[in-house]
Formats: sequence, structure tokens, C-alpha cells
Amino acid sequence: MPSQPRPKPAEFHVFDTTLRDGSQQEGLNLSVPDKLTIAALLDELGVGFIEGGWPGANPNDTSFFAAMADGALRLQNAQLVAFGFTRRVGMKAADDPMTAAVRDSRAPIACIVAKSHDRHVEHALRTTLAENLAMISDTVRHLRAEGQRVFVDCEHFFDGYRENPAYALEAVRAAAEAGAEVVVLCDTNGGMLPPWIGEIVTAANEVGVPLGIHTHNDSGCAVANALAAVDAGVMHVQGTVNGYGERTGNAELLSVIANLELKYGWPLLPAGSLREATRLAHAIAEVTNVPPSARQPYVGLSSFAHKAGLHASAIKVDPNLYQHIDPALVGNDMRMLVSEMAGRANIQIKGEELGFDLSDRELAARITDRVKDAEAAGYTYEAADASFELLLRRELGQLSEYFQVHSWRVFTQSTHGQETDTECTVRLTAKGQSQRVVGEGNGPVNALDHALRNALRPAYPAVERLELIDYKVRILDQGHGTDATVRVLIQTTDGLSAWTTVGVGQNIIEASWEALCDAYLYGLIHADDEVAAPQISQQRVPLGA
Repeated sequence: MPSQPRPKPAEFHVFDTTLRDGSQQEGLNLSVPDKLTIAALLDELGVGFIEGGWPGANPNDTSFFAAMADGALRLQNAQLVAFGFTRRVGMKAADDPMTAAVRDSRAPIACIVAKSHDRHVEHALRTTLAENLAMISDTVRHLRAEGQRVFVDCEHFFDGYRENPAYALEAVRAAAEAGAEVVVLCDTNGGMLPPWIGEIVTAANEVGVPLGIHTHNDSGCAVANALAAVDAGVMHVQGTVNGYGERTGNAELLSVIANLELKYGWPLLPAGSLREATRLAHAIAEVTNVPPSARQPYVGLSSFAHKAGLHASAIKVDPNLYQHIDPALVGNDMRMLVSEMAGRANIQIKGEELGFDLSDRELAARITDRVKDAEAAGYTYEAADASFELLLRRELGQLSEYFQVHSWRVFTQSTHGQETDTECTVRLTAKGQSQRVVGEGNGPVNALDHALRNALRPAYPAVERLELIDYKVRILDQGHGTDATVRVLIQTTDGLSAWTTVGVGQNIIEASWEALCDAYLYGLIHADDEVAAPQISQQRVPLGA
């Protein structure tokens, strides 16, 4: 039998540093409104502490704390934390301007980073080991005297401990004796492994102060290292939503929380909050403008996605045979992928998700063969659920002919020294009305889109809401050069949800046209569905998800 986790401590801190350490990720830039929005989402999740940034270090963070102090956001679950550094070498904390910025931020809690690695003290701070300890003590005592609670992050603690354990522990002791409530042990370079973390945290427990853990993911072990520290006795875990952070990122906080709540049985968030984890993670990703990782544990789009036919057969019997938790516990959902690896069970389950009865084994087998043949030709339905639904409707004889295309052509003209002109002509019939429409655009796909939209609008005004929002091309047989088969994926939205269609061909324009026609056909089908009974199909992904 596996060993049981230790009992939950009487007090346990969930500390989010998305707005501070997470914002150091390459390409991630947060405005003050962004930070306020994310803080509100973190508070909704129910974390205990939100580290808002470093007041005094940059204008955005200073403005954020000013806005929070002025009531721009009233936190219901979390407490705001201001980050700072120990006072400067040779200066009193009371006179240090950076310490003053933390003090004057009006945040109830200060988290102060301190050096705990002897070589960093001597080579980075260029001071003595004794002065560094005095800097820690003086800063903590000053902020405590000014009414703030104080946490101390011991930077490079684990690397420092391995080189000079006595001094690393002295840094912890100095913070504790000066009044720090929690001393956080930081794997700043992210190079530790779980057994090393456990051993060193166990040794640090001798100081007798509540300990925390702050890990980075450079060795791919940030979450595992955080859990190893929890096993060794820490009562405070720091991390970032979606694993944002410098280099390879910080410990992904939602994974840590989910593991502790669902595997350890420790209630950490307000009741029911964990079920909002997927929604909130994706909402935060929208604000940061960093696409969420589909393979992120627990909350990723692919976290509970099944592709192999063997898995699908078992899932039909019991969904938990190939899932470590019920996806609903974190607000996610099981997804059945359709691909060349699919078996009949995959197709039946996916069909049921979309509202089609595929219980007839011969019918399901025929559709499975049709999917495998199409995938062998270059189509992909795991990335294009909308095209898969259209395939099902065609095979089941449930696809109405919304429009019939008679011909289309694209003409591109380039004149030296002038912009390239692209024009598309489409002839089609919709609701018995024949249309011949010319569309112009910025390139052939844009021209095709304009022409098709204009041709359909008289019969179907709903196309006005449809908009192409993403376009991807992939060469499938690169050895063939310019005559290679290409696959085109088009994502379309109606303003409420988004869907993806696929086209394949040796002519990139032809492949694009196929995907584009399917995109409009799918949109028209569901526009009619919404008129009859407003609802969003399961595979139409809500915008922002």
C-alpha cells in the first residue's frame, strides 16, 4: 500500500505570485487593468495570498498597489502581498527608499527576498556574511514595527545549503528571530530534485519557524519539488497559475492545489472553488495573451482527451479506467478524439457527445472506416471537430443542402511597384436563388471569404456574424516540394463560440476553400439550431476557453 500523506497542518498557505514572479516570463506584459483583472480571478479561485508585484521597482506595480489601496478591487478571500528586498548594504531599513515603498504600499503583508547563499552575498551583494544577516533582521523588524506581517523568501536557499548549510540556516534563523511569520525556501535556479528538496527541508525544520516552498521548473520538477517540500513539513506553497515565470516557469499552482485537495484530501480552497479551476486558468490566459497549454495537467484542453481505440473501449465500460480523477472536479471535461487511431468505440462516444445515435455497430464501423480513410489522406478530426460533425451528418443523411457551389475562381495580379490585387468570383445557389458575386481581399483566402459571405448573405443574414479568426497551413509530404499535399485548418466564430474545420489538397487555395465552405455550413446549421432551441454544441468552444 502507498504511504499516506501527512495530516493537513492547522494552517496552510496557498500563495499566488502570478502578478510578480509570473510576470517575469518572456513576452508577458501586464498593465494595471490586467493586474486588477487577474487579481479578481485569483480571489474568485480562493487563494489565500496574492503577491501583487514590487512597489517602487516599476511604475506599473506602484500604480497597482495605489489602485488597490484606493479600493479599485475589494478582495473577498485573499490578502494582498507587496514584494521587496532587504535594505541596502550599510543603510538602515527605516531610511531605505525601496523598503519605504513596500511599507507605504498599504499592503497588509510584505514578502521580502533575502540572500541565503554565501557566494551570492559576497559576489552579488559585495558585502560580508554578517552584514547580510543584519540586513535581514533590520528589514523584518522595521516592517513589523510599522504594522505589516512579514514573510521572507530565502533566495537560492537549496543551492546555498548544499555549499554552506550552516550559513543558509543562519539566514532562516535571522528572519525567524526578527519576527518573520514564514520563511520560504526558494529553489531559485530550479535545479533541485524531489529527494534533495525533502532532505534539505527536513534539515531546515530544526530552526523551528514555519517554512514555505518556492520552486522553479528548470529541471521539470517544480510541482513534484513543491509536494516533496510539503511532505517534509512546509505549510506554505508559492506558485503561479499556468506555470508562468522566468525561463521555464514556476510551479504551476493549480496542479499543486489539485494534488493536495484531490490526492492528499486537504481542503485548501473555499468549497466548490476547485471546480472553477479550468475556467479561471483559461480566463487568466486570455488576459495575459499567452495561449494556454493544451497539455497542462488538470485544466488543459487535452488533460482528459482520449485518442487510442483501446482506451475508448474501456471508457465505454467505466470512464475512470483511463482517467486519474473525474474531470468535473476541476471544471474540465473528457474529450474523445477522432483520428486514424480511433476504434468504433471512439466514434460512438464522440457521436453521442454531439447528439447522434451511433449504437448500430455496422453504422459505427462504416463511419470509423470513413474517418480512417480520410485521415490517411491528410485530414485531421481531432483538431477539427466541426468537420467531423459534418462528416457524421453526411454519413447519416442528416445534412441539408444550405447552398450549392457551381464554380469559383481566384485571380491575383501584381504590378511592379504597386500592391498586389486579389479578386475572387463565386457562383452558387442558396434557397433557390442563384448568386454570382465578386469579392476582393488581402490575399486569396480573404478574397474567398468575402465572396462566399457576400453570396450567402441574401439567403442567410446570419453569416454576418461569422468571422474567420485563425488560419493554419501544414505541408504533409515535404519531399514533394511545391506540389506537396497541404492541410488547412480554419477557425471561425459567431461571436459566442468558435469552431474549426479542415481542408486537404495539393492546391492550397482548394484546401482553403473546402475548409471555408465547411466553416460557413457548420455556422448556418447551428444558427438554425439556436433559433429552434438556443444552445451551444459541445464541440463549439466558448470564446476565452
